[in-house]
Amino acid sequence: MRKIIHHIRRQPEHVKKHILHVLTAVFAVVLVLLWVYSLGTNFTDTSTQAKMDQDLKPFSALKANLIDGYNSLGEPQ
Repeated sequence: MRKIIHHIRRQPEHVKKHILHVLTAVFAVVLVLLWVYSLGTNFTDTSTQAKMDQDLKPFSALKANLIDGYNSLGEPQ
């Protein structure tokens, strides 16, 4: 590890920045993949699905009210 660090320190500034950008991108991809994997395991849990259905009920009612309101705009009074 020390040899790698000393080798990088001897490189010009633009090479160091290139290495930094590549490493940042690699770590970002790893974090996103871990996040997506954890989302998949959380959403497949039945208790989570039941809680999501319960939490979304008010939004379904809001959607229905918005659609009814929009449809009533075109009707003659």
